[in-house]
Amino acid sequence: MTLFGIPNCTTVKKARAWLAGHALDCTFHDFRKQGVDAAWLRKVVAETGWQALVNTRGTTWRKLSDAEKAAVSDEASAIALMQAQPSVIKRPVLEHDGRYHLGFAEDQYQAIFGV
Repeated sequence: MTLFGIPNCTTVKKARAWLAGHALDCTFHDFRKQGVDAAWLRKVVAETGWQALVNTRGTTWRKLSDAEKAAVSDEASAIALMQAQPSVIKRPVLEHDGRYHLGFAEDQYQAIFGV
């Protein structure tokens, strides 16, 4: 099981604390230090859709110019943006049992882990 994100993100911190509080071991992949692989992004996009993976409500997205936002119109352009600016990826991304789960909510994680 791997949790992908940025360590100073509040939502990532909540997810990590929840997993630790339930004694669930998890590898952490830091987008900023370890990067974002295009092949991994394609796998996540295949399951979740690129629209769900691009965080259009976050600060990084809001700081983009209108032209940069408009250029994100399909899977390829979304993946290029996420590789160039990993902080635009919705966080955290939890990889568990071959499935990808976006974001964190306590009830969501309770359902995933059956606790």
